[in-house]
Amino acid sequence: MAEKLPPDYDLDPIESFLSEWIDPEDETEEWGSDFFQRTAGRRKKAAFVLMLIWLIVIGLHYVSWGYSVVAIVTTLMAIHIIRLLAAKPAPTLPALEDKYLDSAPTISLLVAAKNEEIVIARSIRMLCNLDYPTDKYEVWAIDDHSSDRTSEILDQLALEYPQLEVVHRSANAGGGKSGALNQVLSQAKGEIIGVFDADAGVESDLLRKVAPMFTEERMGAVQVRKAIANSSENFWTKGQAAEMLLDSYVQQKRIALDGIGELRGNGQFVRRSALRSCGGWNEETITDDLDLTTRLHLDNWKIGLLLNPAVEEEGVTKAIALWHQRNRWAEGGYQRYLDYWRYIFSNPIGFVKRFDLVCFVLLQYILPAANIPDLMMVLLRHRLPVLAPLSTLLIFYGSVNMFQGIVRVKQTNNQPINILGIAIQTFRGMIYMLHWQVVMTSITVRMSIRPKRLKWVKTVHEGAGNESFEY
Repeated sequence: MAEKLPPDYDLDPIESFLSEWIDPEDETEEWGSDFFQRTAGRRKKAAFVLMLIWLIVIGLHYVSWGYSVVAIVTTLMAIHIIRLLAAKPAPTLPALEDKYLDSAPTISLLVAAKNEEIVIARSIRMLCNLDYPTDKYEVWAIDDHSSDRTSEILDQLALEYPQLEVVHRSANAGGGKSGALNQVLSQAKGEIIGVFDADAGVESDLLRKVAPMFTEERMGAVQVRKAIANSSENFWTKGQAAEMLLDSYVQQKRIALDGIGELRGNGQFVRRSALRSCGGWNEETITDDLDLTTRLHLDNWKIGLLLNPAVEEEGVTKAIALWHQRNRWAEGGYQRYLDYWRYIFSNPIGFVKRFDLVCFVLLQYILPAANIPDLMMVLLRHRLPVLAPLSTLLIFYGSVNMFQGIVRVKQTNNQPINILGIAIQTFRGMIYMLHWQVVMTSITVRMSIRPKRLKWVKTVHEGAGNESFEY
């Protein structure tokens, strides 16, 4: 070990996983072990950050130069945003041709499922019918002790598809989705590991499009653009569809500037060697994809984004379901920065990547929490909000990117461009995106008060667009 730990320090489950995966002679062991041993005390960290945010914002209202400080920060961020808007994403690589299939990488597709009888059959059938050599890819379905018909449906499908492996977890198996993925990782043979949700919908040429992206040596992972299958159902699903287009557009721009590309769970592909060097999936987090994203970048791996084809998933249709889902996403995103902040500022990840990360942490996590004391001081002191320039910048940046993201996908799919229609879709999407301000504010307060109990948390799927499964 690089540093001797106190005798009462308990190693977490990730440390045990590291000891199995990383060879004692491997030079990454010391870094990896220390990395995972120092991620405790989230509640205290969250409380400290929240207190610091309030003190800084209130202080800015009481000093004469408070508005000048915000103006400088806004200017620096505006420069970065202008560079992002002007960035040109790397050209899409051509799909893998038949003549190169003999040397194509082996791929293992993992689907962790718990009580997914409504959607699991359709997804597994799609994944088992991809246009890729059957001896070059396999599908692993992990049933995490479901209480519905998920288990028997998977067993029946395994008789139909020889490349499908089914694993049934016991009632006391821990680690949630991360634990399920880690359990089969050592058995899976793929050089590349793909992860899908139980409601995923994919195109048959997906693997032919993904595989060429891993020819770049330091490409550690690729996220496939996500799309909402039931996007036309109501306001909430239309908002999620616009949000996905915004997210993929921003991600490609950030990647183009050597910034931070991020994994989004469903439709993520990870190079096995990169996953190994990072210690597998963290079983002590509620968002395995965001946690892995941070560790991959800290280990100097790149994350790319595949624009087309997209992986479809079912959007939540009710406000309460959206609230629960986004609270989990927000907490997981915030949690990783509390866990790994010291490594973000000490590891040699590069100035551009670090600055990009800081900008988006400020806009996505810090600004919503800071708006509360800012508003309080506006009411008490009858002054303009000191953070107004940053909030305006965020709204402008989100609107432009959402509009451009919608246009880009329509152009890619050879769909007609209706400027007025896209403007209306953007306006509706930005109204929808306001829920993140409430979610982020709530999460920063709640994490300071009580810790999150780690358990399997899943979105209930209603089977939008799914056919029923029949034996």
